[in-house]
Amino acid sequence: MRSRTRTAPLLIGGLALATVLGGGIAAPDRADAAASATAPAVASPDGRLTNLAHLDFLLDQATPPAQVDGHTTYRLAEEPTLTLPWTYADARGGGTFERVGGGPLDPETGYWGQGAYNADDIARAAVVYLRDWKATGASSSKDSAYELLRAITYLQTTDGENAGNVVLWMQPDGTLNPSAEPVELPDPSDSGESYWLARTIWALGEGYAAFQDADPAFAAFLEERLALSLGAVERQSLSRYGEYVESDGMRVPAWLIVDGADASAEAVLGLAARVAAKPDDERSAVALRRLAEGIAAMSAGDERSWPYGAILPWAQSRSMWHAWGSQMPAALAAASVALGDEQLAAPAVRDAALFSTTVLTAGGPDNGWFPTPADRVQIAYGADARVQSLLAVADATGSAGFEALAGMQAAWFFGANRSGARIYDPATGVTYDGLQPDGTVNGNSGAESTIHGLLTMIALDQRPDLAERAASVTSVADRDGLELVEAESATETTGTVIAPEAWTGESLWSGGGLALTAGESAVFDIGQDDTRRWVEPVVWSSPDRSSASEWTSARVRLGTVEESAPPQGISPTPGVLLPRSLEKAVLPDRPEVTVAVTAGELQLDALLVRPWVSRLVLVGDGGSTELVHSSGPTTKPARVGWTGAPSTAVVYDSSGDVVNEYRLRGSRTVPVPSGGFAIVTGD
Repeated sequence: MRSRTRTAPLLIGGLALATVLGGGIAAPDRADAAASATAPAVASPDGRLTNLAHLDFLLDQATPPAQVDGHTTYRLAEEPTLTLPWTYADARGGGTFERVGGGPLDPETGYWGQGAYNADDIARAAVVYLRDWKATGASSSKDSAYELLRAITYLQTTDGENAGNVVLWMQPDGTLNPSAEPVELPDPSDSGESYWLARTIWALGEGYAAFQDADPAFAAFLEERLALSLGAVERQSLSRYGEYVESDGMRVPAWLIVDGADASAEAVLGLAARVAAKPDDERSAVALRRLAEGIAAMSAGDERSWPYGAILPWAQSRSMWHAWGSQMPAALAAASVALGDEQLAAPAVRDAALFSTTVLTAGGPDNGWFPTPADRVQIAYGADARVQSLLAVADATGSAGFEALAGMQAAWFFGANRSGARIYDPATGVTYDGLQPDGTVNGNSGAESTIHGLLTMIALDQRPDLAERAASVTSVADRDGLELVEAESATETTGTVIAPEAWTGESLWSGGGLALTAGESAVFDIGQDDTRRWVEPVVWSSPDRSSASEWTSARVRLGTVEESAPPQGISPTPGVLLPRSLEKAVLPDRPEVTVAVTAGELQLDALLVRPWVSRLVLVGDGGSTELVHSSGPTTKPARVGWTGAPSTAVVYDSSGDVVNEYRLRGSRTVPVPSGGFAIVTGD
């Protein structure tokens, strides 16, 4: 199943909620195959991390029927065959894979319920080959990029009321499937704005920039098709530019593509490439700026309150962040450079310094915080999005700290994850389809995973020192970050355990819950730590009730939560599931937190517990790397380094600027600014 609607109330077998929210991973009804790649990374045959062999294997050819109304491409009469990647590759014995399509296969027609090829993967595969060609000059990558750009523009509708939109699926024989089973939204898939429209713009923008001098005739064709898709965005999304609406009390922009900062970000990547290559293209520059402004408006939270400076992906939910497709910081950084406007990068810097550090120390690029880390599946699309964003912000700001964070995130591909297994294999070019919450590795290797693994490798190969570090510091030695305490796990309570429907339409309960009415109370065990901790109760607020509650720890008042549902606005559900900030932190040696409800009824999902000083330590053949992040209200001391071992600690503030640098002989305490972080490296 590969769906891209955000509204399905479904979590399939514990697999990625991205399968129902727009991300897409290998079909969840196929058996997982545990990956055994635990050895140190081995370089590809040419000595680079990037190995295109598996993506090349996924490529196949199809010849569309003659004269399909509204669909043609560059030199179709002379070159009637298209090259496209199969959507999935299921693991078979002996390290082999079988290419398969999406949905059930009809053995009589050879058609899949969805199709063999999809526009999302065609566009993103084109980006892989374009970037590899740019990095290496390889003619084979240039040829593959050319063919994939011809394929994606064939799926683009050229005339009529849907001109510029894109059909999502194609069958093995080249027949388009505008209405897939299960149903995609929009249906037909070229009848409105979509993720695949945004990703087509990404490919066309980078394609134009690459072919501008190498093949001016083809570049001119790509320029025409980019203008065609831009017309669709102007008609469907940007026609509402400047209009803000409300979503559960949050003011959000109305002109994002499919209400998505995530979808819009991938279009922005293409538009930024186009504007950088052709600065006098005012139309693209205007669209770039307007989409970037919309993405920037989705920045929320700060160093101590959810979502901790993240750029939220969906205007219809202030309770959702997902790792897959979270290239919003990358897009803002690219737009700021292309337009020469440093202010556009400010929310991206906040995301990098405050939120990326939180994600790293909490366990990595989870598919979904809704708002708790309720979907802890991790896929390459999410890991790569974090890497690309950190590197783009590093390039835009010149911060070595953000580049170092990108290297720590990239180590996920080489074993620095909850499984300890390598997710990307440089010797074969295989990127596995993800990690389950229990550490099981999905041993399939479809197009999306392969594409995003390779995008990270291409970026690393352009930074050899970073690549060496990421590929050699591959085990998680220590981690202390955001944790989840379920409400129903209360050690004492006079309340009632509840079992709400998990998916609300815009957020996800992490499990059961706890209902407490006036006069009732509960006690939670949050354990002890070396540092103070913020505790954020995650509360369901609905229009039919409100509550007030007092929160304490060892008789010390932490704060009062007075809650009621904000105006619904464009949110799909009346009511909202949100973490609520408390005024004071819990002391390190105090394991208990108590809530007493003083008015109304409190419906509690969980507690988010965040240390003032969070930490991640990676080790391996390359030595050790330690990240320390501070969410304390002021500069806080943090002990860093390793007893008896030399290391270097560099402290950064919340803008990624260097505050101080220390040469250590053993461990010591260093001051870390509020919202800042320290990176410690040892041989």
